[in-house]
Amino acid sequence: MKTILILAANPKDTTQLRLDEEVREIDGVLRRARRRDEFDIKQQWAVRSRDVQAAMLDFSPQIVHFSGHGAGDEGLALEDGTGKVKFVDAEALAGLFKLFAKQVECVILNACYSEVQADAIARHINYVIGMNQPIGDKAAIEFAVGFYNALGAGRSYEDAYEFGCNAIQMAGILEYQTPVLRTSPNLNSSRVKLDLEAEVSSEKAPSRLSNGQRQRLEQERDELQEQYELLSEEIQHLRKQERTDDLSPRERFRVIKQIEEVEAERDKLSEQIENLENKLQ
Repeated sequence: MKTILILAANPKDTTQLRLDEEVREIDGVLRRARRRDEFDIKQQWAVRSRDVQAAMLDFSPQIVHFSGHGAGDEGLALEDGTGKVKFVDAEALAGLFKLFAKQVECVILNACYSEVQADAIARHINYVIGMNQPIGDKAAIEFAVGFYNALGAGRSYEDAYEFGCNAIQMAGILEYQTPVLRTSPNLNSSRVKLDLEAEVSSEKAPSRLSNGQRQRLEQERDELQEQYELLSEEIQHLRKQERTDDLSPRERFRVIKQIEEVEAERDKLSEQIENLENKLQ
């Protein structure tokens, strides 16, 4: 059974959201799902920063769903001891999820501008969904319904993400490109490992590496991984620049093109890392 931990926060000094409706819809979808017995929902409301770690330890979830406000580089909006907003930044969240990397399979950040946090968390968690711009209540709810409808039917996390985006589009809402899926660089490595294990069972295992060859490949992989993380940081910086209001249309177009070029370079590095992991298995 997979445990879904829903963390909801709507500090009293922020715009009020329909979080209760979103959680109610998720609960209803999974209660009606064909595989409803495979999921257990746990809820935490008015979440403070210290509550997140405690809830993770208490419930040991495989899926973590945050519902609330986000503010890009400033962080996700949790609550302080008085119920007012307290932001938790991307690196702090990434550090937390690193501690649960062997347990958590998917993180959904159903909050505005949460792509920054998704990029950071995806260094440790295989599947992370964030939002690349503001998302309205209705679109956030439609995405959640589509996502958990698919998950409850036995579809993969990638498929569930696509169903969530399509649910927004089917509802006639123009925000269907707002959710973004980020996957861990280690995910492809895991897939390669499974493929190679299958080859071993079929007597097709690759030849063994010498210690020297393995060390060289590992060093090359680590160097590429460092470059990958630097490019990810550059993308975050460019996206922050893109969101500023004082850019002219020409400057914004230039920044968007830069983002596309850096993302393409990062994708090439990801393929190279995957190839090296393949050789190291």
